[in-house]
Amino acid sequence: MYKVKPGSTLFSVAPDASNETLITNSYETFTSVSTLLLVLSDDLNGKHRDIALAIYQLSELGVLLTAKLLDRETPCLG
Repeated sequence: MYKVKPGSTLFSVAPDASNETLITNSYETFTSVSTLLLVLSDDLNGKHRDIALAIYQLSELGVLLTAKLLDRETPCLG
């Protein structure tokens, strides 16, 4: 097994990324996690399925929160 060195960075966020970009990517990430959890839960039973579905509910809350923030940040004008 490899040991991760403290302070090493594998991923980073562009320091000049706009709020809209950050919120949109957060929304898409939460949406992807939610979808993956539902697919995973189909293959699980019992306690493991319950845990996956509980995590799914938390990720859906993240979807709702970031969607609301995205609406506030970049309202649709119509």
